[in-house]
Amino acid sequence: MLRSALLNVMVAAARKAGRALKRDFGEVEHLQVSLKGPANFVTAADRKAEETLRAELEKARPGYGFLGEEGGLQEGSDRSHTWIVDPLDGTTNFLHGIPQFAISIALQREDTIVAGVIYNPANEELFMAERGKGAFLNDQRIRVAGRQRLADAVISCGLPHLGRGDLAQFRKEFELVQEKVAGLRRFGAASLDLAWVAAGRFDAFWERNLSPWDMAAGILMVREAGGYVGDCDGGDQMLGRRSIVCGNETMHREILSLLKAANRP
Repeated sequence: MLRSALLNVMVAAARKAGRALKRDFGEVEHLQVSLKGPANFVTAADRKAEETLRAELEKARPGYGFLGEEGGLQEGSDRSHTWIVDPLDGTTNFLHGIPQFAISIALQREDTIVAGVIYNPANEELFMAERGKGAFLNDQRIRVAGRQRLADAVISCGLPHLGRGDLAQFRKEFELVQEKVAGLRRFGAASLDLAWVAAGRFDAFWERNLSPWDMAAGILMVREAGGYVGDCDGGDQMLGRRSIVCGNETMHREILSLLKAANRP
């Protein structure tokens, strides 16, 4: 693929932050044996990655706003552009030495996401998308899977834990979906779940109680790979309602239908 100047900026920032995360990830294994554990170390790695991303993006596009998981919203002089950034999606995986984590960067222009990068430094998988120009994995074009039957589908989902989210609601949804599909997966990094739907690895994905930085880049990724994306209530307000359902047209419709059935009074 021929990358635009904008994507080059985003990729360069992701790779720079990713190099430090990869080094830190290598240290986590050694810290697992300590009684105190690596939690503080991982928190520091997360913050350091966000600082790197903010500095690199600000240098290339001064004045753009920045919405990050660690630092919240920082408005810039250019009110029409905002970076939406998760410096370390999959923190729990990272903490436990599981190589399923990513840096996620999206650019929102007005109310539209126009570019996205999702990068897993552990395996060097770099997903990229720009509005109207398709989605790519390491410069190779990707498309959502074409499977049309739930019985053949592998579906990814989120999973409420530690008092976060509505576990009773999830159990109802899980029960209905589980009996219809070939497999359910919970990998612990929403940005990568979305990227994997775009790449055709998962047939669909749904999750509730997400933040904008968890899914902004992935929303564009799936759409540019030919997929359908909406919120869990059947609308188009993923960032506002903090929920997402996606897949090819059939899978999106079928999963949404099951979620609605699970939540009927």
